[in-house]
Amino acid sequence: MTDNVLAIVMIFLGLFLVGGVISLIRQGLKIGAAVCALGAAMAITAGVLWR
Repeated sequence: MTDNVLAIVMIFLGLFLVGGVISLIRQGLKIGAAVCALGAAMAITAGVLWR
């Protein structure tokens, strides 16, 4: 049960960071968007593999 909750939390964190990527791109902060995209990719990957 705990593993599923952690996986869901990681996926939601990744989706939150994807929203941050979109926001940073609109503001013109490409380096920040790249860092945020890397974090989002790692969080979503961790959520998928955790399960």
